[in-house]
Amino acid sequence: MGKELSVLVWAKQGCHYCGEVKQYLEDKRISYETIDVTHHDERRDILEIKYGVRHVPVVEIGQGEVYEGVTKVGIEHLEEVLEKFQKQNSLT
Repeated sequence: MGKELSVLVWAKQGCHYCGEVKQYLEDKRISYETIDVTHHDERRDILEIKYGVRHVPVVEIGQGEVYEGVTKVGIEHLEEVLEKFQKQNSLT
């Protein structure tokens, strides 16, 4: 009885890496929401408090009450966390 996967992409306009992350999620048919930090330093402040970074993309992935933030740039880091959640979901 797994809960639905929640994916949140913190991004900014013109960010090449942000675009890669969104395209990857779309290709995998994983729905996501975007928080645009363009012209919103207060949103970057939130990232700094939560993860110690001000850069984007940051991808938050979670199910139920368990969430993990992917702050490293590179699809391989995103894939690693997604696989972990998929494995947990298959066990429930």
